[in-house]
Order: sequence, then structure tokens, then C-alpha cells
Amino acid sequence: MPNAFEYAYRLDGGPELLDPYARSLTGGEVWGDRSSEAAGWKFRRYRSLFQPVAALAPGVGRPPRPQIADSERVIYELHLRGFTRHPSSGVAHPGTYLGLIEKIPYLQSLGITTVELLPLLEFDETENFRRNPVTGERLLNYWGYSPVSFFAPKASYASDATPGAAQAELMTMIDALHAAGLEVVVDVVYNHTAEGGGGASDPLHSFRGLAEETYYLRDPATRRPLDVTGCGNTVNTNHPVVRRLILDSLRFWSEEIGVDGFRFDLASAFYRGLSGEKLTASPLAAEIAADPVLAGRLLIAEPWDVTGFTPPAGFPPPWREWNGAFRDDVRRWVRGDEVAPRTLELRLAGSPDLFPPPQSRAAAIDFVTCHDGFPLADLVSYSTKANRENGEEDRDGSSFNLSSNHGVEGETSAPEILATRHRQVANFLALLLLSRGTPMLLAGDERGRSQRGNNNAWCQDNEISWLDWNLAAGRREALVRGLLALRRELADLAFGEWSECAAFHPPAGPDAGRSERAVLLVTRDETGGRSVLLALNPGAAPVRFPLPRAAAGKPWRLAFDSFVEAAETHAPPAERPQFAPGTSELGVQPHSIRILLA
Repeated sequence: MPNAFEYAYRLDGGPELLDPYARSLTGGEVWGDRSSEAAGWKFRRYRSLFQPVAALAPGVGRPPRPQIADSERVIYELHLRGFTRHPSSGVAHPGTYLGLIEKIPYLQSLGITTVELLPLLEFDETENFRRNPVTGERLLNYWGYSPVSFFAPKASYASDATPGAAQAELMTMIDALHAAGLEVVVDVVYNHTAEGGGGASDPLHSFRGLAEETYYLRDPATRRPLDVTGCGNTVNTNHPVVRRLILDSLRFWSEEIGVDGFRFDLASAFYRGLSGEKLTASPLAAEIAADPVLAGRLLIAEPWDVTGFTPPAGFPPPWREWNGAFRDDVRRWVRGDEVAPRTLELRLAGSPDLFPPPQSRAAAIDFVTCHDGFPLADLVSYSTKANRENGEEDRDGSSFNLSSNHGVEGETSAPEILATRHRQVANFLALLLLSRGTPMLLAGDERGRSQRGNNNAWCQDNEISWLDWNLAAGRREALVRGLLALRRELADLAFGEWSECAAFHPPAGPDAGRSERAVLLVTRDETGGRSVLLALNPGAAPVRFPLPRAAAGKPWRLAFDSFVEAAETHAPPAERPQFAPGTSELGVQPHSIRILLA
């Protein structure tokens, strides 16, 4: 028997099927390769690959996993290919596992602790048959939320196109990130697969041919595939066979590949019973939480599905969840919509109303933007989505964006609009990076990356999605670094457990309604003699707050002001401007945030 060989399963003379437990697949080593189509196959033809264990590992003596405290964790979400694919990246191996290694010094310089990677499980990027109506080019499945396997790493993300080379190169990347002190979280998709709804035009890779009614949910009345994922099928995650498969996959990626955690796509699918009924408790989620290996990993749920179903009691500890309420409430507040001061206070405090004990504030994964939707530059530049290039006549993507163009849709050279947009970006970053939940920053937001108004770029393997390293990002990068330094400075303070929360009540005027949404938050450590004050004004007119006292009578110093460009240099504590003794009021300019420390 050879050291490595391809193999497949065939049942009763049927088509060749992949081994659900195969650690490597062949056929997808070259990104965008359509040779299977040329050979008469509608979809990419994969084969399972057997390799000896020695061929799968980069060697002994792997670096230890970083030990990141919950209070220190800052997540950075990125697409592995898009992060270095642009020619401006300057790396030797663009768009690959090795390419990311070359950008580790940049990641360290930002001050993030945890890299969260969009799907790395094997997927067929050529399964998309639409064309870009503007360029005529064939579109792809760029994001990869369409797994062919729950074990095999994405082969074309390796710089080496040799069949089976991806696992060793992926592990080399993880080792390099660990050696640099960075955690690695991977986005996993167990709620659906690439096999669609089982029609004649859908792919048949493995599960459907092996035991369709075991692996997929069906509508009890019609016996048709039940689709709560928007992708044609829903995995039967609580069937004992499927549950074991998912747990084995997670353990493989934890123990052998070496990742530090998982972000679970549409994880509310785990709360569906064997007939598709909604459950109050998930056997799979509970078993993952109790697993002696997995309980020590980061377990992050996207806690909804396309029907809007969210488990009413949430996910059990130690699970964490994407905090959609933080995203929406912060977007509303920055835009100037009506948000109760108490609501904003709770979001900045780690959303204890949504994550009560025994969960910690760190269970709230706070974010303003993610891969799905507008990046930050577009959130302040577009009021409506512009998805025509996706080939679906602009029907795709959410119309609920809570965004604002601040006067002109898209690009502009108007100085006043650009200044407002820059302040709003600074406001978003300050609220996110100083929240008491776990902040997640979208890659490129610190450099002003735009998708030209496309809020559903899942199919765009081009400059719409790639990070352009030529972007003049000095100001925003400095802003992110400075805010994260401030976050670390405040880590040991009960920042977020606000002792005072006050709304501003202005005189009557044309902007009175918006100015009433200005909020002042204060917390004091009387024993340690430290205080933090946040003054937030989403309105178009300046406001003035009574300036409260600081602990131990200390003078207030200005640590951050999103209105003032010079504040982005983030002076060290001793050089921060000090308010004169006896100062009774604090002014806050329009669309801006001021942070005072004492």
C-alpha cells in the first residue's frame, strides 16, 4: 500500500462519496480552478486523501498556546486570502497561510490579542455560477461558508499545491501566531453544508449520499429539506451520529491543528430537535460546553439563524455570543437615533442585562462591523447598500444597516462631510474598544477599507474585498493603537460599572431632540483614587455638562477627544491636558466623545 492514496466510498453502485472523517481532500489545491467543469463535472470533483501521520504535522515542539485573560482579549476578524491577496501586501506568498505569517508584526503592532479567521474548512469557491453584471467576470464563493468537509483544511490557502500540503502549512501558521503571543479562532460552519437542498442541480459530495435523513433535517409534513440557514439545508446537529461527528471535528481542530477557539456560524441551528422543532436546551451545545478539551477553548456563537430565532435562554457557560444588541444600539446612538441613556450605559458595561451571572461581561463579543455587512468606512459613507456587482439585481444583503452617508452617498471631497465621517469613525472605535465586553475589530477598519457600498461581498474575490495596504491609514491606525493602550490602562478599574449616568437636557432649539441623547457616564474608585468620565454627544450642536467631582478630589485630565485631531496622538498620562481646579462645566462638540481620567 502506498504511503498516501486517494479513496472514495460508493454505496450500492452509486456515485463516489467523500469520507466525512477525511483529514485531507484532493481536487481543490488551486484557487478558482475549474478543471472539473472542463472535464464535464458541474461542481469540483474532490477525493478523500489518506496520508501517514508524519506527513500531516510540522514537527514536534510546538509553541504553547497563549494565555490571554478575558479582560485583555481583543479579537481581529479577517479573511485569510483577502488579508494579503492585494499586490500592495508585499508578502512573498499572497493569499495563503504563509502570507499571513509575514503580517504578524503588523498584527502585534495594533495591540490585538486574537485572530479570528473566516472559514478554513474545505469549500468549493467555484460553486457560484453568477457573473458580475458590470465586469462580466464569473463570481466565486469568496467567504467560504459552504463546507465540503468538517475536517479537511482549505487546500488552496496553502502556498504549496501538493495534495495534502495544507494541514502542515496551516499548523505552521498557527505555530507562528502562537509564538507571537496571538490566539487563533476559526469560523466553523456546522449548521449547513455545500450540498444544497438535494435537487438535481445541487452538489453531492458526501453526507447526502451516505445517509441523508441522518445528516439533514426534514420538514415533518412535507419531508422536504428544512432550511433555516438560507443555504438549502440544515444539518441535523442533535442526531447522535452527527453530534459525534461535530465533536470529533472540534477536537481534531483543537488538539491536532492547534486552534484556540471557534466562532460557530448560525449556532442557533444547534437548538433544533430531530424534527426541526425549536429547543430550549441544545444537547450539542451542552456537550461541547462539558467536553474536557473544548470547554477550555473559546466558544463563540452567532446566536441566530435566518428565521430570526435566537435561543431564549442563550448558550450555557463557557459559551460566548456575538452581541448584536451592541452593534445595533451603538449604531443607532452614533447616527443620532433615539437610544435611552440606560441602554447605552448597559452596552458599554458588557450588556449585563443580556449576559447575567454566571456569565461574565467577556461573554459579550461586542462589535460594530464584521465581514457580513458594511465595513466601518462604508457605515459612515453609505445610507443604502450598493450590491449590483453581486449579480442578484441588488436584492441580496440586508437593508437594515443603521448607517448614514452624512450628506453625500459614497465618495466625496467635501471637507465638512469628510470631517464628520472621520469623527464618527473615531466615535465607533472608542465605544467598541473601550466597551467592557470583548471587542471584535474587523480587519481593515483601522485603515479605512471600503467595499464601495457592497454590504454582502461574499462573492467578491477582488479589490472590493481585499485589504489595500496602500491606504493612507496613519490616523486610524494610531487611533486604534491609542484606544487599545487606553483600554489596557483601565483594565484593572471597574470601568463600565457606572456610578453615575446622566442625560443632557438642552434648551429648546432645532437640535434639541438629538442633543437630549447626549450622555455623561462616570465611575469612581474611591479607594484607589481613580475615576473615568465619558461624555458622549451624537447631536449636531455642542453641549455642556456639569463637570462632576473626581475621586479623591483629583483634577480631571483629557485622555481622548474624537473632535480634536491632535488627541489622536494619545499623549502619555503625565502629558494629558488638565482641567483647571474649579472648572464647573465640560463642553462636548457635535458628533463627538470626550474621555476624562483622574
